Amino acid sequence: MDTDVVIAGAGPTGLMLACELRLAGVDVVVVERLPEPTGESRAGGMHSRTLEVLDQRGVLDRFLSVGELQPVGHFSGLYLDFDESESRHPYPLMILQSAIEQLLEEWATELGVRVRRSSEVSGIRQDGVGVAVELRTTGAESAQLRARYLVGCDGGRSTVRKLSGIDFPGTPATMTALIGDVELPDLPEDYVWVRRCPGGDFSAIAFEPGWYRVITSDYDNVADRDEPPTFEQLRESLVRLAGTDFGMHSPRWISQFGDAARQAAQYREGRVLLAGDAAHIHFPAGGQGLNMGVQDAVNLGWKLASVVRGQAPESLLDSYHAERHPVGERVLQNTRAQSALARPGAQTDALREVFGSLMVFDDVNRHLRGMLTALEVRYPVDGDHPLEGRRVPDADLKTPDGATRVYELLHAARPVLLDLRGSAEVAAATEGWADRVDIVEARSEDDRWPVPSVGEIRAPAALLIRPDGHVAWAAAAGGAPDISSLRTALATWFGPALQG
Repeated sequence: MDTDVVIAGAGPTGLMLACELRLAGVDVVVVERLPEPTGESRAGGMHSRTLEVLDQRGVLDRFLSVGELQPVGHFSGLYLDFDESESRHPYPLMILQSAIEQLLEEWATELGVRVRRSSEVSGIRQDGVGVAVELRTTGAESAQLRARYLVGCDGGRSTVRKLSGIDFPGTPATMTALIGDVELPDLPEDYVWVRRCPGGDFSAIAFEPGWYRVITSDYDNVADRDEPPTFEQLRESLVRLAGTDFGMHSPRWISQFGDAARQAAQYREGRVLLAGDAAHIHFPAGGQGLNMGVQDAVNLGWKLASVVRGQAPESLLDSYHAERHPVGERVLQNTRAQSALARPGAQTDALREVFGSLMVFDDVNRHLRGMLTALEVRYPVDGDHPLEGRRVPDADLKTPDGATRVYELLHAARPVLLDLRGSAEVAAATEGWADRVDIVEARSEDDRWPVPSVGEIRAPAALLIRPDGHVAWAAAAGGAPDISSLRTALATWFGPALQG
């Protein structure tokens, strides 16, 4: 084998997955068809759950130093309030995708990830022990890499998905949006970021002093996606909607998107897996796409590493589809709803007014907020403790070595058995997994822990935390821990216990 895992695509999803695999000691090569990063701004931010994931790996400060926190969000342009009690990082971080990719690639390089540019996947051949990946390289030369697994993180038009024969069902586009990073010297100072018009809507968002991201939406008109849009088309679209181009000039980047919503029928075909836009595309309402891709990578990374290292059976990879496919379905549904709410017309205006009046209620706001930020995601579990399946709160802890917090225990991307009551029985139950699971004895500084969609709960007696920060098993405070269910959870997620 040339490497353990080949990842196709050096975007945020592929680079995050590469970092996760390297943290687990897996050899990985990222292949990217482009000769160098484009520098195009593309996605513009990260939500709470993605910020938590980066915090769990100890690299969040790199991103906070570049981006800007914004205490506002929206659902189809209707404002959402954020609750500081739900996360240590409740607000979206405005940061361009180009900066995200640069920071992730720097981290990946530090970890020893190899990135091969000007290398496009052109063929795949699987057998019982690995995957042969054919590459088209600079000058149309061909090359081959052989790996145990291949992961397609190569975008909505994924070559890996097509070569693997994975269906991509969904709904076609019904509109076209043009997007451009430009200078707008004549934009009024009192401009509100989005305006609805009889023929569609337009928005202007300031990312840096002197230039704006302009988006115009044209409904019931589907452009040819193979025909690149022009600056003049963006200008004409803005004039048609706003009556002026606000002096627009000096374009940095022009692109287009629609409201097509499609999802891979399966996220795994043998030794080939999909993540990010290769697995799902949707209307980019609420900025969920990049975030969902990074979270795909963090869900898959530790599982794939465990299988590659022989610690867990290959069947563990099936849980990746079982957990992430429903998350993708929910995002496709909420973005379809946001696209419908954005359409022009008196009926939609009335619907937005009614919808907006509901959003003043805390429960409605909380539900939509949890949906967009992914804080409310709960994976299927057998247990009934309210934390099981959910991401663990970042509680303050006191350990024999001093004060810390839960997320600092996850920097190494290893499972953690957090014992908050000093139970000898719990510690003894994990002995067969000591090579894979870190056992930490601590005390919670807080008696109550906040859990989105649930409210505050009493701090648990013990937790088994997966490397992605989701709780695999929990023991309630005040009762005897169920050791049998703990051992079942350990075997299910981290493979059989070592004997002797």
